[in-house]
Amino acid sequence: MVRLNEIRAGEVAVAPPATVDAGLVFIGRIHTPWIDRLGCPRQGRADGPACRIEVFPPWREALDGVSLYERLEILYWLDRSRRDLVRQSPADDGTTRGTFSLRSPVRPNPIGTSIVHLIRVEDGVVHVRGLDCLDGTPLLDIKPDRTLFTPLAPPQAGDDAVGDA
Repeated sequence: MVRLNEIRAGEVAVAPPATVDAGLVFIGRIHTPWIDRLGCPRQGRADGPACRIEVFPPWREALDGVSLYERLEILYWLDRSRRDLVRQSPADDGTTRGTFSLRSPVRPNPIGTSIVHLIRVEDGVVHVRGLDCLDGTPLLDIKPDRTLFTPLAPPQAGDDAVGDA
């Protein structure tokens, strides 16, 4: 069962650092049907409900060309997630795993990512299917799905690197 903020048997929490290492800018807001974690899907689905990604006015020009891609990668800030667990028990059976081996929203930097299917772009709003976040989640970035994207810039030395480094 999905949980809110309790610590399960075997889980380990740590104190967060006192300083901030990086600053982020929320470039928009995501609108989904889900208002709490208990009803939110654990993974987005390509045939899931249509959702809206509102891009704030200073950033709307950056949407030019987005409609060329059928799939996009959406990065968002899981602003209602705790950030202190280093070991988690997703099955709530006392068995734990390290946070970095899970896709749990509970992480030191709660950045969510989803590959979504583009429906359309209109008036600074990107309509998609495939999200798995709560209504009102802050938007960090939008990128073409890397499996569909070919770099537009001229090639550079590392682009063809293979094998051992």
